[in-house]
Amino acid sequence: MRKKLRVESGEWRVESKSRKSGTESRNPQKNSPLSTLHSPLIYGVLPILESLRANSRRIEKIYVAEGAREKRLSEIYDLARQSGVLINRISRENLAGMVEPDANHQGVIAVSASANYISADEIFAAITGNALLVVLDGVEDPRNLGAVLRSVEGAGADGVFIPERRAVGLTETVAKSSAGAIEYVKVAKVVNINRLIEELKERNIWTIGTSAEAEMDYTDWDWTQASALVLGGEGKGLHRLAAENCDVLVKIPMHGKIESLNVSVACGVILFEAKRQRKEKVVSGKR
Repeated sequence: MRKKLRVESGEWRVESKSRKSGTESRNPQKNSPLSTLHSPLIYGVLPILESLRANSRRIEKIYVAEGAREKRLSEIYDLARQSGVLINRISRENLAGMVEPDANHQGVIAVSASANYISADEIFAAITGNALLVVLDGVEDPRNLGAVLRSVEGAGADGVFIPERRAVGLTETVAKSSAGAIEYVKVAKVVNINRLIEELKERNIWTIGTSAEAEMDYTDWDWTQASALVLGGEGKGLHRLAAENCDVLVKIPMHGKIESLNVSVACGVILFEAKRQRKEKVVSGKR
């Protein structure tokens, strides 16, 4: 019986059979759907199946050529659905443009992450002292995510949470933009940012959102407490519900003509203020 798939924003949220091909990491052709991602690719039914089964590296997204045989791909659909991987249908021409001309892609190509994720519980378990975490509510630009990871690593924060959907993952562009920080920063994907905010509260971690309309300056918050900085995506800022669920909203005062800073710059500014306060508290405590 044919499985019914739900389409959301042009992408198929899905979900395993076989034959051989391979993997490669390359810059896709100009008109490729991946031209801005530059992520390692896995192509062919069997290699993708085995990657999903073994879960040895995170599959970010799967592209399927229009007209591909559904029966042969059914197990891939099932495993992708279980892992929360998105499936996107594109033309056979665009799919072929993602790999070398002689590649036996069999109508299916997967995009794998350039670094491994860990679970939210693993991030929480590794925290020593008062937590300093970053939650990203829909950052889509890989260079911004890379720059955020660089700031997080430089400030010695405990980890980053990103949503599973409608946000960039750990692509090669992110890795390059992070200047190596991607190898050291703990990153977890979560299904729902608002549920994560509630869990942070339950763990006695304050959730501090950013908003240009906030009444409190970021320097007025006591960052020596266990804190999670919640940042919105490019242009839109925090989603309304995320902003409402945060314990407090803060702003970075702007003194020029523009209204706000880039998300990665804002992240760095606030994280290093948090580290300044924490260091100052340690120093004053020794006096």
